[in-house]
Amino acid sequence: MKKIMVLGAGMVGKAMAIDLCRESAVTAVDKDPAALAALKTGSPLETITADLADTGRIAALVAGQDLVIGAVPGFMGYRTLQTVIAAGVDCVDISFFPEDPFGLDALAQEKGVTAVVDCGVAPGMSNLIIGYHQRSMTIDRFECLVGGLPMQRDWPFEYKAPFSPLDVIEEYLRPARLVENGQIVTRPALSEPELVTFPPAGTLEAFNTDGLRTLLKTAGIPNMKEKTLRYPGHIQLMKILRETGFFSDTPVSVQGTMVAPREVTSRLLLPLWHLEEGEKEFTVMRILLEGSTPAGRSIHLYSLYDVYDEPSRTSSMARTTGYTATAAARLVLEGHFNRKGICPPEYIGAAAGCFERILADLAARHVLYTHKEN
Repeated sequence: MKKIMVLGAGMVGKAMAIDLCRESAVTAVDKDPAALAALKTGSPLETITADLADTGRIAALVAGQDLVIGAVPGFMGYRTLQTVIAAGVDCVDISFFPEDPFGLDALAQEKGVTAVVDCGVAPGMSNLIIGYHQRSMTIDRFECLVGGLPMQRDWPFEYKAPFSPLDVIEEYLRPARLVENGQIVTRPALSEPELVTFPPAGTLEAFNTDGLRTLLKTAGIPNMKEKTLRYPGHIQLMKILRETGFFSDTPVSVQGTMVAPREVTSRLLLPLWHLEEGEKEFTVMRILLEGSTPAGRSIHLYSLYDVYDEPSRTSSMARTTGYTATAAARLVLEGHFNRKGICPPEYIGAAAGCFERILADLAARHVLYTHKEN
């Protein structure tokens, strides 16, 4: 039986650990004993309480594992992945850290490690789709609209964060990189809003975020953009907080104590954005690919609408993100994908048979993508 260690027992880490423990010996690691206790109830896996910011501890823990899953907050992701690679262990990571993962490519190749990064829903499944279709067509336009939202629209934000509020705030700060006519251009986060209708979710607002990531280097597509989806009105609220300094990481003096506004904002938003146990939410995504084939022009449209799974009490965002990562983990463990170095999902999509296996893995867990071609 393969040995897998999951670093992080949050919402997505928990779903991945439970999914993988069905066929592998899984150990989940987190600093929160309560999260680990809840995870172990009813699941045949082991748990270890440890501070994941301690790279020395991580190096010791991952030694001897067949594969490591990284599900730590983004600000810890790069250093954690570097530690796992240095230990010579294959890994699949969904921390979505802001640094360039290819900075670790030489180390991964030196250690003979397969390091799959950004393997969630978007980035993740969106990249897989590109890699798969670039085998048979020249893509000249890519557009991805994606978001996760609660069913219940509670005032004032009408939003719940499946990840750390700090990671969400980072999305609203980091300039969005797009590709237009073969050139990388930058737009402010939350810019270029548009209203888009997604049955049965209704009308949502889309805005620029920096979601293309590795595709900026690997895809070679002359026109690409990714936009995040929220309920209408969310952009304005986030702009107000951003422009008045609530997202700033520059400390200000409050009664003689230096405080970073972003940390305070995150603490205040955490209870408001926290998904309650059993709270229903959904994930929606639409991907458009357009390009040429030997037979002529071709347009591919992929759509996803996934909801909270009541039987397993698993959130949609955990399912759509986590099960993409666990499907990739199985490809690595079973030898279907063994490229060494830093491997974004588009590399997996380009490998024969891998995209089909991931789609089948997701379908078996009732995460269903529809595909139309014109």
